Amino acid sequence: MSLAPQDPRSDAAGESPHKGKTGLRRIWNALFYSLDGFRAAWRHEDAFRQEVLLAVVLVPLALVLGQSGLERALLIASLVLVLIVELLNSAVEATVDRVSLENHHLAKRAKDIGSAAVLISLLNVPVVWGLVLLG
Repeated sequence: MSLAPQDPRSDAAGESPHKGKTGLRRIWNALFYSLDGFRAAWRHEDAFRQEVLLAVVLVPLALVLGQSGLERALLIASLVLVLIVELLNSAVEATVDRVSLENHHLAKRAKDIGSAAVLISLLNVPVVWGLVLLG
């Protein structure tokens, strides 16, 4: 058994063979992977579509109602947080379903915890909006 350190980008180290890209090529590829993720979420996740539509309505309202750049940023950030958490929750759910579709208490726990994170982010929206707009 060799004690020599392995190249962290090699397949032998357990890394994906797709991890070898660096520099601008990596950034370019990442952009298209991200766009693929947005398309997949839009196509397959009803909750994501609903939350995007909510943001489409509320972001312009935030720009009008916010009285300073900081207020506008807080109002919009609370909405963006919902989208981020929903994307992560969808990724967890897809991964759990990829591993197995059978009912398992750990799979349920993972999905429930992701759902709870989405709920907290959604509850955060009226709290932030209320505090910013009402004082």
